[in-house]
Amino acid sequence: MRARILNKITTSTGIALVIANMIGTGAFTSLGFQLSELQNPNTIIILWILGGILALCGAFSYAELGSHISKSGGEYIFLSEIFHPFLGYLSGWISITVGFAAPIALSAIAVIEYFPYFNFSLKWSSIFLVAIITLIHSVNLNTSAKFQNISTVLKVVLILILIIIGFILPAKADAIINNGKYSSEIFSSAFVISLIYVSYSYSGWNAAVYIIDEFKHPKKSVPKALIIGTLTVTIIYTLLQFIFLKMATLNQLAGQLNIGHIVSNNMFGTGAADVFSLVISLLLISGISAMVWVGSRVTSSMAKDYPLWHYFDNKKGTVPKKALWLQFIITALILITGTFEQVLIYCGFLLTLSSMLTVIGVFKLRSKTTQLYGSAFKSPLYPIPQIVFLIFSTTMVLFSIHQYPYESALGITNIVIGMGSWFLNKRIIIKQ
Repeated sequence: MRARILNKITTSTGIALVIANMIGTGAFTSLGFQLSELQNPNTIIILWILGGILALCGAFSYAELGSHISKSGGEYIFLSEIFHPFLGYLSGWISITVGFAAPIALSAIAVIEYFPYFNFSLKWSSIFLVAIITLIHSVNLNTSAKFQNISTVLKVVLILILIIIGFILPAKADAIINNGKYSSEIFSSAFVISLIYVSYSYSGWNAAVYIIDEFKHPKKSVPKALIIGTLTVTIIYTLLQFIFLKMATLNQLAGQLNIGHIVSNNMFGTGAADVFSLVISLLLISGISAMVWVGSRVTSSMAKDYPLWHYFDNKKGTVPKKALWLQFIITALILITGTFEQVLIYCGFLLTLSSMLTVIGVFKLRSKTTQLYGSAFKSPLYPIPQIVFLIFSTTMVLFSIHQYPYESALGITNIVIGMGSWFLNKRIIIKQ
């Protein structure tokens, strides 16, 4: 029993996993697009705080479900047990085929692009990087935990250093933060559109529910990991945007993608560009590690239930190596074909749909009986967080379908193929 307990992760590792999943390129790139339409610094700060609140609403809901359904697999497990295995299977299918592989591919490309000192082959270096990280997570759970903790601490420390220096340095002349002119931007369509992209920057708040089985004390650790991790990132993101607004002018940032690069030049001089690019590159490795770790757990969970996936099953308490390397192969194919951006667009609204259904599951779980709860976690202020999350998620789904009809059609095609594999699984089970 003691050996089994030792081969589990702690709450702190769960928090690191959530933080690593959430902090990505969005915090360093999306501000320029917001400033193209929104010029009031107060509006920008409110935007990022609201994005964190929406993520926290989702985290409350997932924390409640995770404290009652203590199985790894995320939405696949939740939807299967609360509604029907068919919905859970389709959610798992999305996660396996594109939900993790596409973001991993995009992050790997970003690592190589930001790395300033060697002229690497973008495609093959990205594949090599993902292979190395997959190999690290194939060793054992303790190795995964140590690597994740170290890389996440490094990420947070580097960002905090940037924030602290930004507070110490005087504001740049004509900085955006000094624009005190009030406008009713909060009620504009531009604010809603910007909020959608900010919400994407906060994605990853649900990371801990994919590895529930691997926590020492899941009923207590999973809610803490989700909520503390989300709150931490909300504070970091908001402070980071404040520093960006303090250290640059509107003309410098509006419509620009490389926000971090521009701000670092203002703060440290032009010679800091390479150093900052290196920092961003290192930050993203932690996020890739987190996605590689949790994504493979969806495959291994489905492998226990469906014949088509049995090959990727792993013995209880062991690392799902086959699932890890399947995920690597899918990621490599996306990188080789260069379709990761298109895949990210069309899977975005599918993943949002899965999250919406999962949050609705809180209502259904509570409608059964209060005896299910006992001392387990309950979402505070229920049902307000759930209603807020569903309203904004519905807006994002409709916006994605309207803006990207072709990619949305590809997403529906993916679902249809998933449905076909579901019925094929059922036929195999009947024959057996």
